Parts: sequence; C-alpha cells; structure tokens
Amino acid sequence: MADKKKILIRIGSLRHGGAEKTLVTFLKNISSDKYEIDLLLNLYSGKYLNDVPKWINIYYLNKGEMITTNRIQDIPQKAFRVIYQEVLKKYPKLLYKYILYNKEYDIEFAAIQGIGEDVLNSPIKNSKKILWVHSDLSNVPEFTNSKIKSFFKFDHILVISDKINQFFLDLASSDDEKNKIVRIINPIDTTEILELSKEKIDMVKDNSIKTFISVGTNLEHKGYDRLVKIHKNLLNKGLIHKILIVGECSDKMKQLINQYKVEKSFILLGYQKNPYPFFELADYYVLSSRIEGYPTVVFEALLLNKFVLATDVSGVRDMIVNGDNGIVVNNTDVDLENAMEYLIKSDIKKADNSSKNLYSLKDSVTTIENLLN
Repeated sequence: MADKKKILIRIGSLRHGGAEKTLVTFLKNISSDKYEIDLLLNLYSGKYLNDVPKWINIYYLNKGEMITTNRIQDIPQKAFRVIYQEVLKKYPKLLYKYILYNKEYDIEFAAIQGIGEDVLNSPIKNSKKILWVHSDLSNVPEFTNSKIKSFFKFDHILVISDKINQFFLDLASSDDEKNKIVRIINPIDTTEILELSKEKIDMVKDNSIKTFISVGTNLEHKGYDRLVKIHKNLLNKGLIHKILIVGECSDKMKQLINQYKVEKSFILLGYQKNPYPFFELADYYVLSSRIEGYPTVVFEALLLNKFVLATDVSGVRDMIVNGDNGIVVNNTDVDLENAMEYLIKSDIKKADNSSKNLYSLKDSVTTIENLLN
C-alpha cells in the first residue's frame, strides 16, 4: 500500500456553524487507510468535537468555551488568547515546533477562509495548500480585494456556490489562477438528517396558525433582528402567525423581542443538539440572512419537505426553483415581508422537490479526495 498522505487541517473551532459541520461530515466519510490527518483548532470547543473520528489527531492553541462577552472577569483570559494566537501567527515556526512537534505535511488545508493567511504562512514551503471558502466575500469589509487575491497563492480554492465561483473567476488575473478554483458541493449526510428528524420531541404542531421556522446562531448576518420587525408589522396587519428560532440568541435579540412585545409569537427554542425534529412544527422555513456562502440549512429544510422562503444570498438559487420548492426574494425587508404575507395567506404547504434524490454524499467527498490525491 502506498504511503498515507499526511494532512494538516486548520479551522477556528468546531462550534455549531455550517463550515464546522461540513468539515466534520467530510472527515467522517474519508478513509483512515489513505490519510494521516492532524486537525488544528484555534479553540478546542464546540458541539462537533465528539463527532471527529478517533483516528484523527486533534491539536489546539487554546481550550475552553468561546468568550462572547466583555465582562471584566473575562478580559484577562480573552486578551491572553488573542495575544497568544497573534504571537503564533507572527512566528509560525514556534507553532510547528512546539504544538505540531516538527511534523511534515504533504497537504495543509484551511477549512475556512478566515484561517487562510495562517496556512499560507506555514514554514513548510513544499506542501500543497488548499483553501475552502464558505462565504460570499464580495461585501465583507475585512476581506479586501487585495486580501482575497492573495488566496490565489493556494494550489486549490474550493468554492461552494455558483455566485462565489463567479466572484473568484472575476478576480482571477490569469488562466492559471482560474484553474485553481474548484466548484464543489458541500458534503451533507442526508441519511443521518432524515434519521435524526424522526426523534420525538415534546412540542406538537399547532395546525391552527401558520408557522415559520429558522435555524441558526443569532449573528447579525442571519437577519433575525429584521425578522422580529417584519413579524410585528404583519401582526399589526392582522396576519396571525408564529416564528420559531432554533439556536443561540443574544441578550440584545431577547431585548428586541420584548421591545416589540412579541414574546408569545416569536419563540426562541434555544440551542438544540438535534434541530431536525423541530422542522415538523412549521409550515415554512425562512432564511432572512443578509449574507451567506451556501446555507446548508436550506438544503436540509428542502430534504425535510419544507417550502423555503429565502433572501437572495449566495447559494440559495443553486437549490431553490422559484415557486416549486420555495421563493427567493430581493434581500430587502420590504420584499421579505411581502413574501411572508403571501405565504400566510396561501395554501402552499409542502415543497415539490427531489433534493434527496439529486444529492450524493459519496460524489461530494470524492471530489475533495481527488484534490487531496
């Protein structure tokens, strides 16, 4: 048997995000016979840690939960983490000597764009370097065109939607750079999702009222703040409905819900280890995002036969056929509100889709493996 490829994969953490979940799904479906993999986390944290196959070695820079507050008692630890990571970023030889123990790698893989610069700074100059871009960077201020163009120093750039693919093609200055861009489909375990969706939960669907559901952490780009305001506007029009949010929500979000006095109809279900059974409580899935890369949750909603309403962000037009399995609207509050009003008044219940028949996890994993090989 040929020698195993030695691979270093880097990502921030394994918290509950699309990029993190996609990476772990990929790792669960590749062979330990072909690869020797080290996974380096900036922060040893997250719901997907236990899902990483045991044969993969996990290393980390810091350990513990992510600190999202600015409480006085948290500042020393928060500052230490930042300074420590910056030192290792500036002097990568220290990282490779004292944490990775002078290992040599055939491939170094940045599993998310935010870690790209770190991988390019690797002291191992002869390794193949691969970047996995999960976001539409066209309107992200910290990713300037010059910073994004530096990504062409990678041997391969994996992109997950047609929109991101075109964005990089437009930035490429040569055929050689264009050939580095590889359009892939994110690995998604459809069998696992369908099985998890059968788990019993305590809540029962209220068939007397139209209900929307959305799943995700309350980050600004998810647009939950505008969803609260739209919800209030629709209630003021006499359009009774409910919105369920599965995922962590900030205190600011909770205050907004209280401010609009919609606590009984805009319901925060909190973080759920298994969100899929909750889809059955809703008539529609709503994606209110301001920006995305490839919102895997839309695919999951379609797989679970939910009709999807989505703002026109990267990736949704790769999945939604307008009118058949969902509606894509301009990324404005007005258009989102009008579409929600239409669905509340409509008889549409389930998506007409064949997502589960069109997708192959094996093909997706094989595409990435071919690059590794």
